Amino acid sequence: MHRQLLFRLFICLFHPVNFAEAPAVLCAHPWFALQVTKAVRAGEVDAKTRRQIFDAIGFTFPNRLLASRQPPAGCPDHTFRALGLTLLACFCTDPELAGHSQILNKIPTFNDVLVSPCDPDSTSMIDDVYQCLSAVLATARGPRELVTKGTVSALCQAYLNCGYGSDRALTLLLGLLAIAEAKCWQRDAPHLLAVLSKLSDDFLKSEDITKFELCEILPHFIPLSPPLSQDSQGSECLHRLYKGLANVLASKLSQSQRDPALKLAACLVQACGSEWIPAGSDGSKFLALLVNLACVEVRLTLEEPDPVEVEGKKEVVTACYVLIEMGIQECLREEKPMLEEVQKMQLMRIMEEAFGAVIFYLRQVKEEELQDPFIFASVRVLGAWMAEETSSLKQEICELLPFLVHYAKKLFQEGSPTASLPQPELISTEGSALPPDALRFLLPGFCHLTAEDRPRDILVSEGAPALLCEYFLHQWGVLTSKPGSLAPLTSAEMSLQTTCGIFLNLVVTAPDLIRQDKTFSSLMDVLLKSLPLLLPQKDHLVLTANIATLGLMMARILASSAVLQGTPSAKEFFGAALQFLSQAHTAQAEPGGGWAVAVSPAYASAWADVSELWFLGMQALAGCVPLLPWLPQALLQGWLQDLSHLLTRVAPASLDFELVAAFQGVLVELARASTSCRAAILAHHGREWANLYGMAALEQGLSKP
Repeated sequence: MHRQLLFRLFICLFHPVNFAEAPAVLCAHPWFALQVTKAVRAGEVDAKTRRQIFDAIGFTFPNRLLASRQPPAGCPDHTFRALGLTLLACFCTDPELAGHSQILNKIPTFNDVLVSPCDPDSTSMIDDVYQCLSAVLATARGPRELVTKGTVSALCQAYLNCGYGSDRALTLLLGLLAIAEAKCWQRDAPHLLAVLSKLSDDFLKSEDITKFELCEILPHFIPLSPPLSQDSQGSECLHRLYKGLANVLASKLSQSQRDPALKLAACLVQACGSEWIPAGSDGSKFLALLVNLACVEVRLTLEEPDPVEVEGKKEVVTACYVLIEMGIQECLREEKPMLEEVQKMQLMRIMEEAFGAVIFYLRQVKEEELQDPFIFASVRVLGAWMAEETSSLKQEICELLPFLVHYAKKLFQEGSPTASLPQPELISTEGSALPPDALRFLLPGFCHLTAEDRPRDILVSEGAPALLCEYFLHQWGVLTSKPGSLAPLTSAEMSLQTTCGIFLNLVVTAPDLIRQDKTFSSLMDVLLKSLPLLLPQKDHLVLTANIATLGLMMARILASSAVLQGTPSAKEFFGAALQFLSQAHTAQAEPGGGWAVAVSPAYASAWADVSELWFLGMQALAGCVPLLPWLPQALLQGWLQDLSHLLTRVAPASLDFELVAAFQGVLVELARASTSCRAAILAHHGREWANLYGMAALEQGLSKP
């Protein structure tokens, strides 16, 4: 019978007018149903005919077929079910129908077919199910529906059973993980771990091309969260992957074999750091080999860049950047280091050569290439080097600074809305979803460089201060965007802290710049308003210390500005700053009796990061006292009373020289401010303090009429 005639008869038979008789006819003529099934499956249905079939029978008829448990005489039990699935597979070739709720509701049925025992004559059902699932995955709602309706576990079981179509199960899993990795692992971690266990075992044992094919597949099954190392089965997988990679990378490889292995290693580093590499001699040699190979790859690709060759190598070079960044961290690691000192020195020298190639490449970048994610990856890894290694490649980095500032400025100011998205992983260089936040990775290096004359002059001449101020405002907005409270420690907070460090360097080394550049007047306004909001948030003490100290040091330079002349914002800022400074120390009972000065419990955990800022803040506060006529009175009302309460309780021997000097610096300036201030200090036993704590300058200041 001619195929098109067959379809026309089918459409006429199952038109709603004749639908009541359809099952009976189908049971009486199973050959007819089977012929339609074969024709549909053979792909002989064009889009118009497919739509005619759907318009004639809709979803109701396939639904009845799937629910039927009475097959035609002499036919297998699954005959009706198979025909129903074939019709659904036919409909799913239409993207609009593939996302229909009637198809999505069948996902549990599809899953059931995958996990059921497969008879030789039911393979066509499995083919139809995979066709349906593939079509659903390609729809907007599909991935979410597949995850929530249990398809991940069904696909995992189908793959692990190694039955008919198991390779298609793996392909679908890869597609789902590419779209919804976090949700897949959150819901079906045990099943995905079982698949990873099999894949890692196959990877370790295989001795042919399969090993390199698995290098391409395995990264999709390595979750960023939760860490694999927290699970015993995951740890076993990691160990097998380590052994497999050690065997691969110790062999003589072609480029097509080495590249997937490097990308797999980089994926493991992103997910687990260096934890997947065992401690000991073998582990340290493997780690050094990884970094060495990565550096060689970077140099070969970037030292004499051929545009065509670089384009084809961007993905593997980006993976090498991940490995090199791990190398930097391991070379600087002091606690339980994996590398010996000799290995560290060798790797630092090799990495320096690789970064020379990165700098050379970036100097060739054209304006129209700035949106390339590979440029972003190159700048990011260079930022990691600049943050830690401050002595090497200084000349080359100085020459590159204009490009880095321009690049960061362009991406920040002209970036897309993706600025608010999470930072994508470096392994992927495809698409345009990279956020325009190159500054985040350059800030630590800039912080080091602004402490030195030449690089600081270059940064200033290229407009870095204005850019950094704008960036500070943006990151403050990000941090405070959550109503009611500040978000927990985030990259925004870390960026704010580092930006404060850069500004502090400029305050110390270039006060004229602070005084003359209007950028810093705007920044001063922001700091005055920020600190009172930040101070009550106890989980942000390090940022509080940075903003308080920066504000005090800038106020000393900008004391003549209108905003600091006793305005409400100025008084609120100094009130918050005094509170931060005065609450840092407390009287603590000694085991043998008496009291000693100690860091306050609220400050103790962060004191290593805060102490230097606290002392700078005290020094800056002392400098502000003679410059702001309204400030001494504010000190008398709160700070002096708090200090008096502390010093009259504790044993003088419990204060070290640096702390005494910090208190004395403020007291001396306060005593010089006016007769009433000297009287207030004397009323609080100031002369006794001077004698007890060896404050000679204070004693002299209090003695003056």
